[in-house]
Amino acid sequence: MKLQRGKTRIVGLGSALVDILVNESDEFISRIGVEKGGMTLVAMPDLEKILSQASTPPIVVPGGSACNTAVGIARLGGQARFVGKRGDDDSGRFFEDALVERGVVPLLMTSSLPTGRVLSIITPDAQRTMITYLGASADTQPEEITQECFADSAVVHMEGYLLFNPALMAASLKAAKDAGALISLDLASFTVVEQSKAILEEMIEQHVDILIANEDEALAYTGFNDDTRALARLARHVKVAVLKVGARGSFIQHENRVYRIPAQGTGAAVDTTGAGDLWAAGFLFGLVKGYTHEKCGRLASACGYEVCQVVGADIPAGGWTRIKKIMED
Repeated sequence: MKLQRGKTRIVGLGSALVDILVNESDEFISRIGVEKGGMTLVAMPDLEKILSQASTPPIVVPGGSACNTAVGIARLGGQARFVGKRGDDDSGRFFEDALVERGVVPLLMTSSLPTGRVLSIITPDAQRTMITYLGASADTQPEEITQECFADSAVVHMEGYLLFNPALMAASLKAAKDAGALISLDLASFTVVEQSKAILEEMIEQHVDILIANEDEALAYTGFNDDTRALARLARHVKVAVLKVGARGSFIQHENRVYRIPAQGTGAAVDTTGAGDLWAAGFLFGLVKGYTHEKCGRLASACGYEVCQVVGADIPAGGWTRIKKIMED
């Protein structure tokens, strides 16, 4: 797989969201009537109503899948840009300032709608269930995503949640290809896959170079819960396919060769928020640095492990120190 010569910038494209993290029980998930482990779109009053029922104080941090990936890339020392849309409000300014503080170059449009928010409910098994108000991020218009958004980029990483807006997704894919970048797509959630099946395969076949999925997303997309068949099906139309299998590690397929990547670390997960996003950060950073696929996978796995040791998607300094030792091998 060839990257454009001399280009190492990775651009994340997705929803500019503020994450609101709370710890709750399985009974709480049942009571509010959403599917555990999934992502449910709601209006702002509904999100606020659910949040008012929480029994623990929330933690508020910048979030969004592709944003988390961009932050991880910047923390690794890479060139990262994030493209999205925020509200012209305090939450939007908090979001943009947090990106700059974390080393990401923001390219943010503004909307009259409030900045989007995600209530991430963390259950005792470290699983996270998301209640999402897209707000300003859903106000992004296809014509606003242009080739210039992706100038000088080696890879454009898109979150699967963009599939909820097919016109925006199509415009984004075209603009990224016109810029000469490789396109990475994280399927993001099994609910996204289930609701996008009618357009997903053709879109992947025509535009996507790197396809990333976990077990639930792979099952929804391929119909297979067997690792070998699911990975082969994911790889059918792309240059690189990734199947993440939780505590069992991950599989990477490139040019008919499969790499088995063991899980990193032995500690129990505290919270899985951002695990897939940070996995993508490590993997894509490794690719643009020219690492082998095996080393890319080990770096990705370390990023995914470290973020699961804390609440939220911000890995502390000690975690990054351990991760960077892998880069020095």
